[in-house]
Amino acid sequence: MRFSVFLNARSLGPDQDRKLMKDLEAHAKLAADLDYDAIFLPDHHFNGYMPVASDSFIFAGYLAAQMPKMHFGFSVVSVPLHHPVRLAERINILDQLTDGKLLVGVGSGTTPEEMIGFAVDYKDAGRISDTNLALVEQLWAKQMEDPAVVIDNGPYKGRVLQRITPSPFTPGHARLMPVAMKEASSRRAAENGWPAFIPAFTPPTIGGTEPFTHVKKWFDIYKGFLLEAGHSEDVVKSALDWTTHTYQVVHVAESDDQAREELEVILRSYQDAIEREAEFNARAESDDANKKTDRTPNALTDDWIGTWCLYGSPETVLEHLTPYAELGIGNVLCGTTTGPLTEQRLAYGDQTLRLMAEKVMPALKAAVPA
Repeated sequence: MRFSVFLNARSLGPDQDRKLMKDLEAHAKLAADLDYDAIFLPDHHFNGYMPVASDSFIFAGYLAAQMPKMHFGFSVVSVPLHHPVRLAERINILDQLTDGKLLVGVGSGTTPEEMIGFAVDYKDAGRISDTNLALVEQLWAKQMEDPAVVIDNGPYKGRVLQRITPSPFTPGHARLMPVAMKEASSRRAAENGWPAFIPAFTPPTIGGTEPFTHVKKWFDIYKGFLLEAGHSEDVVKSALDWTTHTYQVVHVAESDDQAREELEVILRSYQDAIEREAEFNARAESDDANKKTDRTPNALTDDWIGTWCLYGSPETVLEHLTPYAELGIGNVLCGTTTGPLTEQRLAYGDQTLRLMAEKVMPALKAAVPA
């Protein structure tokens, strides 16, 4: 089982942005020193919502130069917010800079406020995402002598006559990672030999009191499609090695009681930030084209904690993760900096990194290829 760190911290004002970026850099370096496998970054915009995520490709490239053995991933790129040419180019550049150690999670986005900032209606996000991905595949495949690729997708226009540069490091292109919340996205990942994000809930309901049941359901669907696709053993193994289950908040302390007490401190601050962001989303939802179809539960409810959080003593966390390892989940993505990144929150995150590395990961981390 692999372990990855999700740099998903928030800023509450412009005076915090630079310190947050430097703190996340230090946190990522600590993760590399402790033998975590990958750093994942989000893709978000506005309102102090994860400042490094406004161009996480740049931040990933900056970190990759400092930690060349680390894999890098995105959880997830909001595809409707990217011109397909720029998306194809950025992925190829980062694929080259990381020597192919790149995993690009893809999704259609979550917040109307971000959509209207890029002239995309929330109701059109799914369609624009699907078309953008198809265009990106065409751009990656295009040779100099091929006919032009014509782009006409919502706010994105263009006509590409030559080819995308640089060429990718990975044959074809870097690995994409669809979110396997529908059979269609599960099948797409499987047929291409890509890993997938395996959710702990079934949309449109966000949450669920039996997260392992949902993870097993979607993992079994994805793995079934993967085995049916006729790939080589190496392709199947690589896809499963990086098939990922995500926890928005991972917090480990010396005892269960300490972990729960500290988790509630983290979640209260996180929920305050969520409510602040919701005010701006409400303005974006002022017309029917930008109405959300789902609502995120309060982070302090047992439902949200049960679905999105992993916490406790090292022994409790190991007990929790063992069934996921036995199921075949290849990578656990740990949100160790979720919420506003205060000094206390950063200390909690570093504490979690160390306790996971010292007392949880050795029991679950089998030998894996570089």
